[in-house]
Amino acid sequence: MRILLVEDDLRVASVMKSMLVRRGYQVEHAATARAAVEAAPCDLVLLDLSLPDGDGIDVCRALRTRDDNLAIIAVTARSDERDKVNGFRVGADDYVVKPFSMAELQLRIEALLRRAARGVAARQTRDIGPLRIDFTAREVLVDAKPVALTRKEFDILASLARQPGVAVTRERILLDVWQTTWSGRHTLEVHIASLRAKLGQPDLVRTVRGVGYRLQAE
Repeated sequence: MRILLVEDDLRVASVMKSMLVRRGYQVEHAATARAAVEAAPCDLVLLDLSLPDGDGIDVCRALRTRDDNLAIIAVTARSDERDKVNGFRVGADDYVVKPFSMAELQLRIEALLRRAARGVAARQTRDIGPLRIDFTAREVLVDAKPVALTRKEFDILASLARQPGVAVTRERILLDVWQTTWSGRHTLEVHIASLRAKLGQPDLVRTVRGVGYRLQAE
């Protein structure tokens, strides 16, 4: 998952980038409107609206015109209702007002990615490296060979496959699979170990220390 962070305050940008990289995102930083518009394609944009060489509203409009599927979150000190309305009108999917907590921003990113993941599920199948996952038939192939998974093991894999390459928190997986966060860390670790063994490629499911797990996407 590639994120474009558009933020002219280098201190704020450094903190945000560190948090995002730690969770498995690839982050490119742009400090100006021009750099944002000229940046390489990405999956999600965190966009400050107050930039030294232009208005973030214009940047948002340009990015949305170029890619209608791009996820955009305005992250700005502008709290006026008019700014919020303009942000949504030109294509922002969400609007976060500074100051904000990194936990809140992470939740908003996850919520936006979950909405995008519904489109992935609608495609019924997804190829990730040697994996082919059929969400409808609940079947998994590794190098074109079928792998028999239990219901919980498949649900864990599906939870990770919705955001390949991104660290998914233990709490998120527990909520997706067990509909609670009270099942316990040991329960999840046992199922992860079994899943890795059945896939036959342990490095496909990576542990992200202090966060959760990531499905490796080449």
